[in-house]
Amino acid sequence: MQRRSLLAACALACFLAACGSVPTAPEHVPAAPARPLASEPGREVALYALGLIDTGYRFGGKNPEAGLDCSGMVAYIFDRAAGLKLGGSAADIARRGRPVGRDDLRPGDLVFFNTRNAPFSHVGIYIGDDRFIHAPSTNGRVRIDQMSARYFAQRFNAARAYFD
Repeated sequence: MQRRSLLAACALACFLAACGSVPTAPEHVPAAPARPLASEPGREVALYALGLIDTGYRFGGKNPEAGLDCSGMVAYIFDRAAGLKLGGSAADIARRGRPVGRDDLRPGDLVFFNTRNAPFSHVGIYIGDDRFIHAPSTNGRVRIDQMSARYFAQRFNAARAYFD
């Protein structure tokens, strides 16, 4: 009987010791280097874009005096604010630049949408806080919209970075 009690006590002690052991930590996996919060040219692009809020829309427009379309607005701002020549359609602009994940966007990155039943048919400039500036034909003015707004969230294609 005493032997059974001793065995039971040993078994209980082993069980409790196993329950109280510290699990081993998962193997450390180094994180990918994070992008800086913003680059100087990216900030300049975002600030310049803010100055064009309420500029009129014009299909094919490439300057604020005549009106801007989305790709014309981007080309105009990138040229004036950063000295970077980006021309062509939104799809042409999307072919250049470095792909960026939606969660890694920073001011000055470009965001692309499928708004005409065609990938990369619309482009805007990300300014931070889930917002972007663009020149939509609807309502005919350069404006700020939320990336998470239902219309844009459903049509988001990709983002591109053009600065380090």
